[in-house]
Amino acid sequence: MLAALRLVRAANLGVSFVGTIVSGLVARATGLEAPLAFWVVVLLAGLSTTFVTAGGNVLNDLLDREADRTNHPDRPLVTGEVSVGSARRLAAVLFVLGVVVAVPVAVARPLVGAILAVAIAALLAYEFRFKSRGFVGNGVVALLTGLVFLYGGAAAGRAELLVPFAAMAFLATLSREVVKDMEDVAGDVGRTTLPKTRGIPAATAAARGAVGVAIALSVVPVLWFVSPATLVGIIYLVLVGAADATFVVSVIHLPDRLHYEQTTSKVAMTVALLAFLAVAFR
Repeated sequence: MLAALRLVRAANLGVSFVGTIVSGLVARATGLEAPLAFWVVVLLAGLSTTFVTAGGNVLNDLLDREADRTNHPDRPLVTGEVSVGSARRLAAVLFVLGVVVAVPVAVARPLVGAILAVAIAALLAYEFRFKSRGFVGNGVVALLTGLVFLYGGAAAGRAELLVPFAAMAFLATLSREVVKDMEDVAGDVGRTTLPKTRGIPAATAAARGAVGVAIALSVVPVLWFVSPATLVGIIYLVLVGAADATFVVSVIHLPDRLHYEQTTSKVAMTVALLAFLAVAFR
């Protein structure tokens, strides 16, 4: 069981689930006060996101077994703690569950079904086609992260309000994916990643550039639908300012301390999620 949890990367699934819930709350704008029907719809959307993400993680490990022998030798499929057959069955079950639990939500909000279809198609396209194409693959992974926020907003009926948050998530993830490729450059097999094709300096510039644009976009909510003169606006600005500063730290030392930079990026994303949650109370 512990090996299976490591295979689906359970520690990272909470971000997908919470991101969907937070997005729904931002779209509704009533804080935590919402009718039961809203919570049922948003929680089902959150579970759908979690199952599909978990299925994608298992599929990723299935297809990356050879590279993981060098880059991540402790992964369950590399160590033999989980068999290839069991992993394949688990991935299939997770994808099916992700679709099934979303059906009631998609019936009420058709945009949810459309976003889910795009997300699954993008995930499969990444694993079977774009993963080996470096920066394009990084962009697909970043797109999937951004879609989490649009998905939660669509479940609540106001996906358009989540566009700036989805864009910030896209750019922050794009930066982190490039940094991951920089860290894994020695063990990558058959992948034309940005650091391999353009060099470490170009990858560093791309990671920093993505973070810079994400930081610029962080002011969009206060220019659009969050008043900076209110308590919620002040809390958002404080939290997003802290997140922005942490994102700067996550790229400032590149190309050194790559694992540290990745970890710092995760911390920044967590703080940013808290900033997004504050907007729900506007």
